[in-house]
Amino acid sequence: MGTLQAQLPFTYDFAKIVDKVPMIEFLDSLNVRERAKILVCIEKLVELKNAGLNPKENLSKYLTEGIFEMRVSFENRIARTLYFYVTERKIVFTHGYVKKTQKTPLPEIQRAKKIRITIQGE
Repeated sequence: MGTLQAQLPFTYDFAKIVDKVPMIEFLDSLNVRERAKILVCIEKLVELKNAGLNPKENLSKYLTEGIFEMRVSFENRIARTLYFYVTERKIVFTHGYVKKTQKTPLPEIQRAKKIRITIQGE
């Protein structure tokens, strides 16, 4: 913990692509309770990371190539939001979707990767 970076808190942001913020568009598509639950889960994820704890797989799961999935269950459906790390301590949420299958759809992962490339210029 001797370095300054180790003392900086985790933060998060939503990816902005041109004039659009896909995560905000997703949140706007949900009802107020669902939107609030996702925002609470984002805060919980950041709080756990700041405490030095890894979230359990029912909240967050590594998918592939630096892309993670945050899982949020509602009363009758499940939402997923995808994210990546811009730096060691900054999380960027790319977008979200309501899950219809057991496995994360490949197009959703590819979309998150494209957003990451746009943001990071990889």
